[in-house]
Order: sequence, then C-alpha cells, then structure tokens
Amino acid sequence: MLVTRGLLNWLNRLFAFDVHKTTLTRELIAGLTTFTTMSYIVVVNPAILSSAGIPEGPSFVATALVCVFGCYFMAFYANRPFAIAPYMGENAFIAYTVCRVLGIRWQAALAAIFVSGVLFVLMTVFHLRRWVVEGVPTSLRFSFAVGMGFFLTFIGLNETGLVRLGVAGAPVQAGHLTSPTALVAIFGIVLQAILLIRKVPGAILIGIVITAIVAFVSKVAAAPHGLVSLPPSITPILWKLDFRGALTWQALPVVLTMFVMAFVDTMGTLIGVSARAGFLDKDGQLPQIERPMLVDAITTCIAPALGTTISGAYMESATGIEVGGRTGFTVLVTGSCFLLTLFFAPLVSAIPAVAYGPALIIVGLFMLEPITHIDFADYGESIPAFAVVSLMAFTFNIAIGICAGFVLYPVCKIVAGKTSHLRPGLWVLTALSLLFFIFYPYH
Repeated sequence: MLVTRGLLNWLNRLFAFDVHKTTLTRELIAGLTTFTTMSYIVVVNPAILSSAGIPEGPSFVATALVCVFGCYFMAFYANRPFAIAPYMGENAFIAYTVCRVLGIRWQAALAAIFVSGVLFVLMTVFHLRRWVVEGVPTSLRFSFAVGMGFFLTFIGLNETGLVRLGVAGAPVQAGHLTSPTALVAIFGIVLQAILLIRKVPGAILIGIVITAIVAFVSKVAAAPHGLVSLPPSITPILWKLDFRGALTWQALPVVLTMFVMAFVDTMGTLIGVSARAGFLDKDGQLPQIERPMLVDAITTCIAPALGTTISGAYMESATGIEVGGRTGFTVLVTGSCFLLTLFFAPLVSAIPAVAYGPALIIVGLFMLEPITHIDFADYGESIPAFAVVSLMAFTFNIAIGICAGFVLYPVCKIVAGKTSHLRPGLWVLTALSLLFFIFYPYH
C-alpha cells in the first residue's frame, strides 16, 4: 500500500496531475484511447512505404520504434499529451511522388528528411520556430482545429466504407450502407454517441473495443490469428541515408516541399489540438511550445535514421485529449503500447477500420467547436479561415490548406487596409507557403 501510494505521489510530481486537474486513471484511459485510434500506423505506414522499395518487415519495426521514441520524449521532456508517429500524407508523398514519379531512391529521400530535421532542430534551438508560430493569426489557429476535424471525419468515413471514391463524375459518394461492414461501422458510431451522451468514462475506447469484438464475431473482420511474434530485423533500412543523392538540384524541391509540409503539419496539429484541449492562453499561444516542437524536430531526425519518414505530433492525439488526457503520462502509455506492438503485432494489426473509424468521426465532431471563435462577419478573417478548412478537407492534404491560409490572410488584410495586424513571422510563413505551391510536384 505504501509502495503504491509512493508511486502515485512520484507520478503526480513528475507529470503534475493536480496542476492539470487530471488523474492517473484518466490519463491511462486517454493513452490507451490515443493508441487504439492511431495503432493503424504500424500497419499502414509500412504498406505505403513498400511502394518506395522499403521492405515492410523492417519498416514495421522502424515505425513502432519512432512512435516509442517520440512519445517517451514528449512525455518526459514536454509533458504534453501529443503522440508522435510518422505522418500520413508525407509518407504517401515520399512513396508515390518522390520515389515512383520523380525516380529518387528511397535512401536519398530519407536523407532529405534527415536534412529537414536538422534544420528544424536548429530553428527550434534558436527560437526561430516559436517566433514564426507566434505570427499566426488567431482565426487561422482555430481554423486548423476545424479543418483537422473535417479531415479526421473524412478519414473515418472512408476507412469504414461509409463514403467512397465516386464514379461517373462524382468525386465521392455513399458506400454500400446496408453491407455488413457499413452496418458494423454505423453500430460503432451510434454506440459511441450513446456512451458519450450518457457520459460514460472512456466512452471512445469502450466503443472501439466493443465494435472490434462485434466485427470479429460477425466475421466482418478477421479475428487475430495469434498474439505474440518476434519483430523482424531493422538492419536492412537502418541508417541507409544517401546524402549525395539528397543534396542535388533534382532533390532540392523535394527537400523544400518536405520541410514546409512538416513545418506546417506539426504547427497546425499542435495549435489545432491545443485549441480543442484548452491549452492556448488568452492570446491564442501555446505556452512552452518550443518543447513539443523540439521533440518533433529531433524525432524527424531519428525517423529517417531508423528507416521511415517525417514524424511529428499526431492529430489522433485529440481522441486521448477528449477523454481527459492532459499530461505526458497519456503518451507515455501510448508509447508503451507501441513498444508492445513489436511483440503483439498480430493482435494490434487485427483491429479493423470499422472499429477505430467511428472514433475518428466522433472526434471530428469534437474538433469543430473552435469554429465559434472565428469572426465570420469580418471577411478578412473568415475567408482565409474558410480556405484552410475547405482545402485541408477537400484536397486531403493538411499542408495545402494551411499554406493557402497563410497566403490569403495577408492579401485580405492588405485589401482591408489592416496591415498593422500582420506580424513579421506571418510574412515568413507566407513566403514558405508560396515556395511550397511553386515547388510542390503536382503529379
């Protein structure tokens, strides 16, 4: 009893549960919830990167190790509930555009990411990233959260099969809504809605688990064929960086594009999720933002060294935050779960999209709340915010939406004669965003 009490007191001092008005149990549930909603990354990321020639087995290990390193670093250094993992979108950009379309070897692409990570570290250490981020207008900060809400919702709808790519000219259309898969997904959404309305603790996690069991029993998804397996060797992709191939004129646009994508993705995720969690101060700033920024910068260096792509704060962290996660202990739990996936891959990979997809849809709803802080009567504020939200969702690219907002905001303010509202850091982001649109490979 004394040992348990002493451990609880030590954890409270380390993570400041009392200060953040949370509890160990709440943080534990939050960490498990975050892991459950983003565990797909250890399966999906290797599958995408295999198109670039990176072997799936070692890539699976690299993905899990990056998640472990990033989450632990975030927990103990930044004490924030922001989980770290390889970014979806950036991995597809590397695999399909950089490697397959442009013909750049994956070793050179990973070296380019490493260079971007070093630049991030230097910018963070010298407080340049914080100076730039402080130039982001408040309306755009809230639009990041709203845009990510729609982004997550679309991922959830697509993953569950409720929405699919359209035919006969329609970009998207409803899936087969009476199919067994869709019915299980709808069950998951309704179940989570009921649990939330009834204020059941851990509603999202409970919903995921019950929906997964229903999917297994109904044979909508294959039940896990085993529990434990040894991880494959990471040697084939460990530190296989081709710096000579990365530092060429052909690869320069790739380095620049990845730099901007990672910069705005991390910034948008940190601010967007923080806005929903109530972490922003009265000026719309995230206190000590340089700490989580340094975590993602260093992780972006570690990721390619291990053999995977750009990594940073994950928007699925919003699921853990929504159930009460407020400290680094949340992602300490998440990181520990990723560590276990190295040995429990059959179980984790069996969690179907119809189980975690509904959670993404529900969290998408939660992230719409900051829209009430945007002044829609002021078109100089609402037009750039609308561009962020709509383009982030409809191009399925977070970076494009955010960059569009950075380009439009100063234009709108100049037209309105309100240039005094523009901070120097915003001009840097506007310049980077223009370069992003110029060099982005539109293939």
